[in-house]
Amino acid sequence: MEIKVNFLDNLRLEAKFDDFTVITDQPIRYKGDGSAPSPFDYFLASSALCAGYFVRVYCLSRDIPTENIRLSQNNIVDPENRYNQIFQIQVELPESISDKDRQGILRSIDRCTVKKVVQTGPEFKIDTVENLEEDAQAMLMGQTDGETNHYILGKDLPLEETIANMTGILAELGMKIEISSWRNIVPNVWSLHIRDAASPMCFTNGKGASKDSALCSALGEFIERLNCNFFYNDQYLGTDIANSDFVHYPNEKWFKPGANDELPSGILDDYCLDIYNPSSELRGSHLIDTNSGLVERGICSIPYTRHSDGETVYFPSNLIENLFLSNGMSAGNNLFEAQVQCLSEIFERAVKRQIIEEEIVLPDVPQNVLDKYPGIVAGINALEAQGFPIVVKDASLGGQFPVMCVTLMNPKNGGVFASFGAHPSFEVALERSLTELLQGRSFEGLNDVPRPTFNSLAVTEPENFVEHFIDSTGVISWRFFSSDHDYEFSEWDFSGSNEEENECLLNILKDMGKEVYIAVFDDLGATACRMLVPDYSEVYPVEDLIWDNTNKALDYREDILNLHSLSDDALEGLLERLEESQLDNYIDIRTLIGIEFDENTVWGQLTILELKTLIYLALGGLEEAMELVEEFLQYNDNTVERGLFYQALHTTLEIALNDDLELEHFINNLERMFSKDTMENVVGSITGDVKFFGLTPTSMNLEGLDKHLRLIDSYKKLHQARASKAAK
Repeated sequence: MEIKVNFLDNLRLEAKFDDFTVITDQPIRYKGDGSAPSPFDYFLASSALCAGYFVRVYCLSRDIPTENIRLSQNNIVDPENRYNQIFQIQVELPESISDKDRQGILRSIDRCTVKKVVQTGPEFKIDTVENLEEDAQAMLMGQTDGETNHYILGKDLPLEETIANMTGILAELGMKIEISSWRNIVPNVWSLHIRDAASPMCFTNGKGASKDSALCSALGEFIERLNCNFFYNDQYLGTDIANSDFVHYPNEKWFKPGANDELPSGILDDYCLDIYNPSSELRGSHLIDTNSGLVERGICSIPYTRHSDGETVYFPSNLIENLFLSNGMSAGNNLFEAQVQCLSEIFERAVKRQIIEEEIVLPDVPQNVLDKYPGIVAGINALEAQGFPIVVKDASLGGQFPVMCVTLMNPKNGGVFASFGAHPSFEVALERSLTELLQGRSFEGLNDVPRPTFNSLAVTEPENFVEHFIDSTGVISWRFFSSDHDYEFSEWDFSGSNEEENECLLNILKDMGKEVYIAVFDDLGATACRMLVPDYSEVYPVEDLIWDNTNKALDYREDILNLHSLSDDALEGLLERLEESQLDNYIDIRTLIGIEFDENTVWGQLTILELKTLIYLALGGLEEAMELVEEFLQYNDNTVERGLFYQALHTTLEIALNDDLELEHFINNLERMFSKDTMENVVGSITGDVKFFGLTPTSMNLEGLDKHLRLIDSYKKLHQARASKAAK
């Protein structure tokens, strides 16, 4: 994690990381102002808080109340060497906790990350750079010296060379990549989380049977998502990008809708139009991209090559972002390697969906077949030793598709977690199923998996598949565990060279009557591609283009960002659109308008419900505001401080709307209950003297929205690289 330090007045310092700011000072005796803890105080507190975190996680997973658990830490300093200290952590446990859980709690404290880092002894490297932002070397530990080369199945270059190539590309782009976590809870299963230090919203996860393969996976995913603009899906890219020569790619093409909002000629082809516009309800306005928001510019479309005949077909970027998410994107050492990964991912998700929705019963993989892969078996055995039964199934549907499944059962809560993996090699697909199962997860994290059900409606509900797509935490049917399987086991094998595997997978889709569309992105220095298989590789239903399109942001974004400067007429117009939209009141505003607010601010937690409440107050609609405040207090999950404001507002509105009550008779005790500052803002919100309490003013220039501006700065690095490449 990158922490940037700013020098304030006297000895005060400011550390900024993610969306947080920490202020430090020194005691007055050391010539500070004593206004904040010292850096060393924070260090001491981090150890105690980390211990408390692990106690809390242990207790939550076992429904043990923590109200009566007390924890403290003291540092005992050696008088002859103040750098030699003992951290004494003591925990007071109530008698109701069993001996087994007492030992479990102590073991959980022993797992404290801060403690383990201190015990291992971190290495400090101190140097100078000309510019912190331009010093973009990847912050990766454990890279090899280049003298050893390790190859894995499916990759045409050794891991070490691939890592060097990818980190070099990211450094050239000015991306400072940092590893925020590693996981290796069972043998031969590694995962990690990496992110852009300057824009942590840009992150990926990697998995593999070794550290290097997991790192390759994470870096490859990062590069594929940069090339396919996935990090910036649904996000407003600002006026500079919107008005530049291109928004997404230099070869994009813009199409103007017809006079009556008809779809323009030149986008999609007849095959795709039959899928995406079967009832002729799709309009040009449905395909305006939310990233630029320039309705007058038209429909931004990206050229894809139709595999069957090599013809170019233009796909609206809005359609891709709404329906496909990250499905079918990949980067590789060469194009065939990347396309094999794309196609494998497409099959993995499509077959998984078919199995879940049709409640197909899969055959188990025989033990004698599993025994051919001792590294995988070692990981499975380690999970079972921890009390998690594992079921390994052949998901190829009788040898039709290169897909495997590893399912974990959790007897502690009755939950199950079905993980799928795909690749032309049986071994690689099986390994991917296992590593996907544990990607980024601890043993405690496996306590959150959902329980299976016989309710077919819950299984086939579209949002359930989305949950499976995002992190495999959707619901599956109990029928999945029946021994009466629908297909016989097949020890399939589609492997060959990457070129042969690519052709084989494409032929499977061809035999199914599916068209494949391919876009190659190599202008950032890496080989990356995206493959679309209409009516097969979509994540969201096609109807979303009409009924739940992300470009609904265009109806609200400008007015919401300019909220403080809107006239009453404009506020009434915004309110009317929100009321008539039938949007869920609990959609958060950042999702609605594609703006990354700091989650720790009122903007970051603002919902449609709260926004409508504040607008009604600004317009003097006290009765309407009262109804929404009641709903907010009943259902909304917000900060304690914000909740108290609305409690005070509700009480004060009751007084204001009652002709028999006078606020002056209550104000003294209300101030004692909720504080004078809170009541000033409550009364001001009712009288109109305070508008949109808690929301700092901003505009379409995004002033004050540092988190979103960092995201735009990240995108500008790609935009500049593409512009430079196109100019050559």
